[in-house]
Amino acid sequence: MQAGLSWETVLRKRPAFRRAFARFDPVKIAGFRAREVARLMRDESIIRNRAKIEAAITNAKAFGEVRREFGSFDRYVWAFDDKVALSKDLKRRGFAFVGPTIVESFMQAVGMRNDHERGCYRRREISPRSRDKRAGTHV
Repeated sequence: MQAGLSWETVLRKRPAFRRAFARFDPVKIAGFRAREVARLMRDESIIRNRAKIEAAITNAKAFGEVRREFGSFDRYVWAFDDKVALSKDLKRRGFAFVGPTIVESFMQAVGMRNDHERGCYRRREISPRSRDKRAGTHV
């Protein structure tokens, strides 16, 4: 939903998105049909962009396919270290709204890319050594 909008706009609406999109349950979202799209298009508390709503449903379906193939989405994405390569592969797998800029933001948010300043405490927390300690957790 963030594509072309400020993070502030999207984050302010996060509780409404959580409610509208089945608490972000990808299995439930993958099952959304025309009726749910119509409901979401009427929901003034979220961003009502049909292409983005339909992309969320499409992406939930593709997410499920990736989890089935790789055992977890986590295992799949951590195999990439390049935003362009990940973006291209996500698109090949049917994901939408996954251009390099959005993928880079995702990689930063989940700790795959550490763009923190050298003196920042988060840089140490996201370092490869810290990441290796978390390797047992999969989505």
